[in-house]
Amino acid sequence: MLTDYIIRLALAGLLGAIIGFEREFRSKEAGLRTHFLVAAGSALMMIVSKYGFSDMLGDQDVALDPSRIAAQVVSGIGFLGAGMIIIQRQSVRGLTTAAGMWATSGIGLTIGAGLYWVGICAAILVLIGLEILSRIFKNDFSKVITLEIETLSKATLNNVMSLLKDFDVDIVGYSYSKHEEQDSILYSYVITGRLKKRRDELTLLTALNELEETVSLRIL
Repeated sequence: MLTDYIIRLALAGLLGAIIGFEREFRSKEAGLRTHFLVAAGSALMMIVSKYGFSDMLGDQDVALDPSRIAAQVVSGIGFLGAGMIIIQRQSVRGLTTAAGMWATSGIGLTIGAGLYWVGICAAILVLIGLEILSRIFKNDFSKVITLEIETLSKATLNNVMSLLKDFDVDIVGYSYSKHEEQDSILYSYVITGRLKKRRDELTLLTALNELEETVSLRIL
């Protein structure tokens, strides 16, 4: 049984690492090591929950629930996933990674329970959802972008808004501030909008960079 337990831990860690590699390749909040630890840890909790108290089964008046410890992984992983979700300027980041972490813990529990092929198939489906589906649909949905621009002229805002309209960007909101910079006044704008054609992001950045009196420009 010891060899079987080690195989379960190793396989769970391997599947978690594969999913984590995909997240790390995309520079997401949690990467290879985090997913590896979540999967291996979940498998360990399942093994302990299912087999760790077998020596007490012969004791009188002792009743064990083999799913009790493993069940806490589901709620515990929620706190870890919540730390990856960031709300930044009316857009949510890290939600997919948090969901992937939750799925990875489920894979670890499945492997720890000895359901090898179920866990392997689940890992394949998670990778399909993270990688292949994102490639298929990456140009079909709008993307929330945040534009940070600093200019020397307040009138530049009209040019920026006009350019965003030409690129079919729906403006969600913007903020404005100004401060003195040596002998001039620097105007700062933060504009949030939805870019319907994601492939136009680089072209949009180039067009904005060509505006006169632009000091700095960044798209998030």
